[in-house]
Amino acid sequence: MNFEPLPLPGAYLVTLARKEDDRGFFARLHCEREFADLGIQFQVKQANNSYNPERGTLRGFHFQRPPVPEDKLVRCIGGALVDVIVDLRAGSPTYGQHCMIELTPQNRKMIFVPKGFGHGYQSLTPDTEILYLVSEFYSKQYEDGLRFDDPQVGVPWPLEPTNVSDRDRAMPLLADFQPIQL
Repeated sequence: MNFEPLPLPGAYLVTLARKEDDRGFFARLHCEREFADLGIQFQVKQANNSYNPERGTLRGFHFQRPPVPEDKLVRCIGGALVDVIVDLRAGSPTYGQHCMIELTPQNRKMIFVPKGFGHGYQSLTPDTEILYLVSEFYSKQYEDGLRFDDPQVGVPWPLEPTNVSDRDRAMPLLADFQPIQL
C-alpha cells in the first residue's frame, strides 16, 4: 500500500502497491502493520457497502462521536464518486476545512478518513457502489453529522444534489456545531 498525506493532517490517499504479472495483479487493500508504521492503529471491526442507483446522490457528512469515534478506509467498487472529508476536530489548525478526491474502480484509489472527520460523497454516475472498512461498530447513540451544503465549509459539489436524505438536510451547520473532542 502507498500512503500520500492529504492537506488535512491524519488523512491519506491510499493507492495499491500492485504485484503484476501476465495474469493481472495482486495487492493488499488493508494491512494493520502498514498503518501502524504510520502511527495509526486501524483495526477493522466492520465492513460496510453502500449502493446508489442515481447520479447526483449525496450522503454525508457522517461520523461517530467519542467514545466510539471511527476511522474509515473508503473505496469505490462501481460507478464513480467524489469523496469529501471535513476536519471537525476541536483545536485542529484545519478545523472546518475539506478535501475532495474522485474515487473510481479504475483509479483504485482509497481515502483513509481518521477519527474526528466528517465523511460524505456524491455519486457521479448511476449505479455507484462503495466499500468502507471501519474501525468501530456502528452506534446509533453516537452517530452525528454536519450539513453537506454548509456555506462556511464551501464544498463545490460537482453535480446538483438530486437525492439527499431528510436526515442529512437537517444536520447542523458548522456555526452551530460542537467540535469533536478526541
